[in-house]
Amino acid sequence: QLQLVESGGGLVQPGGSLRLSCAASGFTLDYYHIGWFRQAPGKEREGVSSISRSDGSTYYADSVKGRFTISRDNAKNTVYLQMNSLKPEDTAVYYCAASPRVLRELNYGLGSLYDYWGQGTQVTVSS
Repeated sequence: QLQLVESGGGLVQPGGSLRLSCAASGFTLDYYHIGWFRQAPGKEREGVSSISRSDGSTYYADSVKGRFTISRDNAKNTVYLQMNSLKPEDTAVYYCAASPRVLRELNYGLGSLYDYWGQGTQVTVSS
């Protein structure tokens, strides 16, 4: 069974950090383009970051550039999202997703291009 499981969410104060993990079972993540998405209450889902399957290129939404870092550990079949300098507006449910397609900066944020999704992990930034 192909499955993605996110972990690492929680409650953090503004300016704090969290590291989200996206672990895969049933398939090998390094054959897939992996994206992180988030959805806040009352808002549309947005692409936050992604890492390519081919050359390891990384992409970030403007709202998180310089604060978030995506990486992958193929040995652990896991992709990470390191989130620093968190802001209240980062509060959302964060999802990871896997796509067998070659995605680039213009289309990595299109959720319809991803075939597999995790269940999500809640991130709350509040004092």
